Amino acid sequence: MTVTAISPAGPAASFARQPAPAWPPDLPLPAETEKRALLWCKATDPNWRPSEQALAAAEDIRVIVPTSPDFDPLRTFLAEHGVPVRSAGHWAETEQVSTVGDLGSRTDLVAFTSITGSVPSAPAAGPAAYAARDAFAAQWDALADLPPDEAAAYVPVTGLVPGDWKELLPHPAFNPVQAAAVPAVLESDQHLVIVAPTGAGKTAIGMVAALQAHTRGRKAAWLVPQRSLTDELDRDLETWRRAGRRVVRLTGEYAVDTELIRTADLWVATTEKFEAISRTGSLRAALAEVGCLIVDEIHLLGDPTRGPVLEALLARVREDSAQVRIAGLSATVANAGQVADWLGARLIRSPWRPTRLTWQLPVLPNAADAPEWNARAQARTAEAVRLTRAITTTGGSVLVFCGSKRGVRATALALAADRGVPTRGADTDDSELVERLCTRAGVRLHYRDWPYKRESEHAFRTRQADILVATSTVAAGVNLPARAVIVRDTQVGMDRIEVSMVQQMFGRAGRVGAGEREGWAYLLTSPTERAPWQARLAAGYTVTSRIRDHLPDHVLAEAVQGRLRDLDQAELWWTKTFAHYQGHHHLDPLHDALDFLNDAGYLHRTPDPGGNDNLTITETGKLTSRFMVEADTATTLTDTLQLLPVPGSPDEAENTLITLLSTHLPALEQAPFTERAKTALYQVLRAGGHTDAAHAPQPPGEDEDKPAAGDLARAVLLLVANSPKAFRTRSSYILGIPVDSMAQILDEARRYLAWIAAQGHLGTIHPWAAITASDLAQRIRWRTLGPRRGSGRLLWMCERMATPAHVHRLVPTMWRAARDRGIDAPDWPGTTSPSTCRLHPDDYRALLATRTTGIDLETRPDGIRVHAPRGTVIHLWTDATVARHTADGTTCELPYPAPLPSHDAQVEHGGAVFTRGDYLVTGWLSAYNSIAPRA
Repeated sequence: MTVTAISPAGPAASFARQPAPAWPPDLPLPAETEKRALLWCKATDPNWRPSEQALAAAEDIRVIVPTSPDFDPLRTFLAEHGVPVRSAGHWAETEQVSTVGDLGSRTDLVAFTSITGSVPSAPAAGPAAYAARDAFAAQWDALADLPPDEAAAYVPVTGLVPGDWKELLPHPAFNPVQAAAVPAVLESDQHLVIVAPTGAGKTAIGMVAALQAHTRGRKAAWLVPQRSLTDELDRDLETWRRAGRRVVRLTGEYAVDTELIRTADLWVATTEKFEAISRTGSLRAALAEVGCLIVDEIHLLGDPTRGPVLEALLARVREDSAQVRIAGLSATVANAGQVADWLGARLIRSPWRPTRLTWQLPVLPNAADAPEWNARAQARTAEAVRLTRAITTTGGSVLVFCGSKRGVRATALALAADRGVPTRGADTDDSELVERLCTRAGVRLHYRDWPYKRESEHAFRTRQADILVATSTVAAGVNLPARAVIVRDTQVGMDRIEVSMVQQMFGRAGRVGAGEREGWAYLLTSPTERAPWQARLAAGYTVTSRIRDHLPDHVLAEAVQGRLRDLDQAELWWTKTFAHYQGHHHLDPLHDALDFLNDAGYLHRTPDPGGNDNLTITETGKLTSRFMVEADTATTLTDTLQLLPVPGSPDEAENTLITLLSTHLPALEQAPFTERAKTALYQVLRAGGHTDAAHAPQPPGEDEDKPAAGDLARAVLLLVANSPKAFRTRSSYILGIPVDSMAQILDEARRYLAWIAAQGHLGTIHPWAAITASDLAQRIRWRTLGPRRGSGRLLWMCERMATPAHVHRLVPTMWRAARDRGIDAPDWPGTTSPSTCRLHPDDYRALLATRTTGIDLETRPDGIRVHAPRGTVIHLWTDATVARHTADGTTCELPYPAPLPSHDAQVEHGGAVFTRGDYLVTGWLSAYNSIAPRA
């Protein structure tokens, strides 16, 4: 069978019917076949005309053409025939969707797409044709009249809110979205879900919700998905601080200033940070004062990483609407009604946007589907350069999003070359060179660890540069709008980019407040992926629960907070989750999670004759939940540590822990680096982290294996362990490695090391691991001070004397003062606190009592003699065999445990004393009792 149809790029032609392409399983099947005869066209050839037969047969004809004057004759022709036409600037798509052949015959729905400079493709039928139809309909609707620009569309803020709020809101008038939402915020305490396009001013709605809570004597908490967003929101809330409102930002380090939290009017926190605070018993009273929970980007319920944490948190809060009101904000929720129904919330949805946004999916050449990575990347870069040139030649600014840091650098250099800057032979891993060349061309770069990202933001905001090439951090975290957005890649690493992220990127198109009324967005797609992406974007982002992927973690968190004391409560909790609401009614996943937690020792599930088993949380479970360590990862690490032989030296111990974390934590194992950074890290790895040539091993032989997954992170950790002085610098690089590239690795490693260290008092792991982890975790946290092995105890003491509110400012001061006086451990006599100590004298004396200072520990051939305060935990070991004792306040002699029969008679013995925060160790581990004198 053949289908004759019209191509917008040229004359009519006949093509063989092609089989329908495979349809992605995550997309809904297309609707039933069109009953009307339609002829929808996107034309980029001004000479194109539909045939008289097609015009006569089609019942629904629509055409999209560029705004260029070259298309005026075509617009006139179509108007004479009564054909609706909509025009778009910077139009780049060529496509026809039709059920009418060139001769007027009816056909099944087919779509023709043309690549720039080539002949039309063979017709696509089935799902691909329906995707093209749905995309056309969405684009047609987007090209409706521009939003009104009259002042009448806005409402003075004092007409809707109290007059004294005016100075706290970003603008003196509410736009149509805000004017529709604000009365709902004020008139009741019902949960709300507000969905409006990016740039529609949802932040002001969140501010009103927070102010409403404050007028009722309650706090507000504003949750954002990532730290970079707190920067943006923090700037918006600066007027609140000037007006005397107490705003506290909660991100980063686990330790928090509890007094600051208690007295704040508004908390700004990442979801993970707020959840960590929720798991802290000392802050339960402060949490009880929260009257409004503002959730930015609530569609991230469906995110595989952040979604489960957010879902568990909202499931906990949603039932208590009398105490805590939820105000969810989003730009990208296709099933917003379902989310609102689950929350019991009122849905406020508006399509209004201050600028008109048109999105397109230009078809890349066939090289974009080539098996060679370089060919695919070059095809995408070339199209991004072409589109960028078209926008900037008319005075527009462009954001180009890439799926990798390497893609950012390569694309930026290609754009600079297109503007006449000589970039041939430039090393893409040489950041100074890339920055210098691109800056000359008005092109800037931005990603999380780009050393010049702040300068890039400033240059793009002030239009010193009209092109910014970035990763997704700008889409979700930094408000840098442009006239046009180009999404170069459909993948981030090995994963397909989420629809919600593409929509966030698109939302940056259109410079609100800069006098521009339109924005253009492009997603570059290969011929094979275009139809699925048309369907996804036309359908929008659908939130799907992901909590089952991490169910043990959230069951454990609820149990730790006292909400799940028995099986009935656990099953009731499951019915409150979004997963259950979306149809996952089976209880098997919940029971499997409970069995896992019981078997792993995080909680005890005690059978009840009536079937309502009792659930009792263990100390290990409390610790694991408080540090937000994933339960399955925690079990793997604990089991592995139990199987490892006891190291014979601090070097071996630290290497063992570093290797363990680098190969078991995804953030470390998959840590990305530039090729230039990899080269430097390989050298560090071969030298065992020593930068001193006297300690560095010989260079490897030619046959030595290349570093494996996790080795790059291992090199960074080894640097901290063995070359601490390297971090005493303000440079953006250490040995040619970007400091920001190391931050995520070091922060993640420190959290897990701190979790291992905290188990020393519990006795759930071997003391060598707890002691080594404790010291190494502190050295990582305070790496800029250059602390050597054995610094952990002194740093721990400085932290507690500084208090969380002043820890970042005072710990360096205290550390330097102590080292200048030759203090190498917190073992000083006397009860008078240092002048910089922020503790009350009574609290300082209580802190002294938690030290191991003054504990009498004497090593003997067959054991130890120890005098320690009542409750102190004592561990003795003979290789892998560990015995745990609790001191009773008297002097006692404790024997080493008998070695395992399989071990030699000559084995390592040791003893460790743990208080709640300090330790004292014998044998080679005594290297961690204090800082050793310099050699």
